[in-house]
Amino acid sequence: MNNEIVACFPQWANYAYAFKYLFEKGFEVKYLLPPPITKRTLELGSKYSPDYVCSPFKYCLGCHIEALEQGANCLAQIYGPCRLNYYGELSEQILRDLGYEFQYFNMASIDWHSRKSIFENFRIINPDMSIVKVVRAVPTALAIIKTLDKFEDYVRHNVGFEVNDGEFDRTYKEFLAKLAEITNGKQFKALKKEYRQKLWAIKTDKPTKTIKVGMIGDYYTVQEPFANYFMEKELAKFGMEIYRTMTFTNSIIHKRGKESIKIAKRYTKYHIGATSNSTIAEAITFARAGCSGIIQVKSFGCTPETDAMPMLQNVSRDFHVPILYFSFDSQTSETGVRTRLEAFYDMVEARRHK
Repeated sequence: MNNEIVACFPQWANYAYAFKYLFEKGFEVKYLLPPPITKRTLELGSKYSPDYVCSPFKYCLGCHIEALEQGANCLAQIYGPCRLNYYGELSEQILRDLGYEFQYFNMASIDWHSRKSIFENFRIINPDMSIVKVVRAVPTALAIIKTLDKFEDYVRHNVGFEVNDGEFDRTYKEFLAKLAEITNGKQFKALKKEYRQKLWAIKTDKPTKTIKVGMIGDYYTVQEPFANYFMEKELAKFGMEIYRTMTFTNSIIHKRGKESIKIAKRYTKYHIGATSNSTIAEAITFARAGCSGIIQVKSFGCTPETDAMPMLQNVSRDFHVPILYFSFDSQTSETGVRTRLEAFYDMVEARRHK
């Protein structure tokens, strides 16, 4: 009988590489990099989810099923400041009703102000863990997250202007493959230095004035490429410079929530929940920075992001910047998304020349 612990988080951007380091070097368990999200992932999640649950739940559930199929036996569930915070129990019950056996680490169950609660929940991952090793692994895991966000931010600003098509994508995938193999902080620092030089050395033909587009939206959908139909890549094909500040680094590590409330206070007096204030603040920031257009992406039925839409319309009016709204679910048409993006580009380009 194999007693090896194999843990896995749901797929969420590229942060799995940081989780892999933390789990393997801190908790001393094997970590399964979740398989990339595909249509099958969404189909599995949709099949066993309640009809009107938001798409991030469906993606997470589908990822967990695929991870269990590949040998995971310890599932970890992300949490958030919205309904996602309550999805852990529901997801666990659905998986157990399907007959799967596993340990379940639900981050929403932890009282982060209580050392006892943290320790007891961490032991779900590995009963024999050393809290000292976990603490030692955290700085490198956080450094990986910050580097991922920094590298991807640079790519977003420049990928639409690369001289050799696909060079940014190939170089970054090469970086991720090597990142999965690091075993200590020293190796990571060397890898970071090497690929910073390689990414920054990629030749671009970038005009002095570019079409800048800001992306805003709910925490999961705006960060997970499959959830928004790889919108950043689609926009880059039009030669647009993409801006997005909703990242793990800004929202979790730097905790810019209070700053967002201050920026958005002209349009909403109160904190209206989840990422909605951040969405409004980011729209204002992008408009002030001279973005030619802004795109809001959200999952279907995301109440906080829906609540933010009237305020976004006011931002659009006051700053004379067009805002395009996308709502994603399992029934969203990929062709429809591309058609709307093409029309958006044509409109922005026409306004810019006018």
